Amino acid sequence: MDESGRRRQQWRNHPSSSASASPSTGPTRFRSQQYSSNPTKTTQSSNFVPRSTTTTGTTPHNTRNPGYVPRWKSVSNANNQQEGETEAGEEVGSIVGTCPFMCPEGERAQRERLRDLAIFERLNGDPRKTSPALAVKKFCRTISLKYVQASDVRPLSVLEDTLNYLLNLLDSSEYPFEVVHDFIFDRTRSIRQDLGMQNIVNDRAICMYEKMVKFHIVSHHRLQNCGSSSISSLQYLNMEQLMKTLASLYTLYEANHSSNSIYENEAEFRSFHVLLHLDSKSQQREESLSFWFRRVPSLVMKSNEMHFARQVLRFYRMGIYRSFLCTVSAEASYLQYCIIEPYVNEVRALAVSYINNCCYKLHPYPLEDLSKLLMMKESDMESFCHACGLKTLSDDGGNKLLPTKQTTFCNPKGSFQSYSILGLQQYERSIYSSGNCRQTTA
Repeated sequence: MDESGRRRQQWRNHPSSSASASPSTGPTRFRSQQYSSNPTKTTQSSNFVPRSTTTTGTTPHNTRNPGYVPRWKSVSNANNQQEGETEAGEEVGSIVGTCPFMCPEGERAQRERLRDLAIFERLNGDPRKTSPALAVKKFCRTISLKYVQASDVRPLSVLEDTLNYLLNLLDSSEYPFEVVHDFIFDRTRSIRQDLGMQNIVNDRAICMYEKMVKFHIVSHHRLQNCGSSSISSLQYLNMEQLMKTLASLYTLYEANHSSNSIYENEAEFRSFHVLLHLDSKSQQREESLSFWFRRVPSLVMKSNEMHFARQVLRFYRMGIYRSFLCTVSAEASYLQYCIIEPYVNEVRALAVSYINNCCYKLHPYPLEDLSKLLMMKESDMESFCHACGLKTLSDDGGNKLLPTKQTTFCNPKGSFQSYSILGLQQYERSIYSSGNCRQTTA
């Protein structure tokens, strides 16, 4: 047998030995070791690191989790960021105020030396003298909790008394309203600052925020009738603080909600946000109302106050002036009307432009009928037409008429004169009385 025949015979008799000697069996041997059922080998050749069965930071009470922020702290942080009263990275809510006065003694003495006393704080009119019953702590834009003493911060009971004292000044007729407003405006910001530093987020704080929102809304209404040259800046600043105070109030509502319940006044105060955004231009830098509605509790969305606000929003944006005026006259509360009033005259001007452009030129429109349509006095109707650049005339019977197709119609550059709505209940109820802040269920 030749050499090749012997090799074939040897391969038939010992196939396993030949295969193991073959260099092509290397990968097969590697695979058998890699997927071996021997656990010792598998563990040695693996880089797997077992995951711990203990998971930290998954419960809301675990303070070691760096990503967890307690709810009370998030509420306080939101309030403080809006007022800009604390520095970044500082602990919030670590102070309990002990000041028994409306103004700390140190600040009161310093302001006496500097003659930095408002007209309402001066004792017998002396700009160098005041008293604990007159001086009220001023707002400080930048303040560090590291250097604040408990004796410089007023506790909740003192803050409540201070707020009631300030709001009683609104009835003062001794000074112009813009002077009264400027003083209360600054001192209420200081109250919100002290509330935020102490992290007071209970029902009593909600009542205080509601009163401060009412102050800004009434100021929004009354500042429009002031003739001072600085009114525009006061109106802008007042609106800015109104929006911030409302945002803080909504945060407090959400932090204190219990299951299936809302606060007694929450529906009306939520409706203010809608009424403040009737004009779509006011939302250019803010989220749309459709997104805002998604976060509103269902009980609020079903309330009469929110139904009214959404109806007014719809009628205003669609230009349905008659339904807008009738709804406002029949359903608006005093505070809601304070917000809506500037839009009322805009809707009336829109109606006058419709009538001027669409009616027959040879048949002037009677002002008596127009005044009933727009729910205002006939004398006010004539003045309103003149403010819109339109002329009026009288017929042989002395009836006032509005000629149509006039090309001189225009909206006044400034704001309209205040014209009330006939049929509206003009009652200024005691809006600062200490109302209940209890929650109501469905």
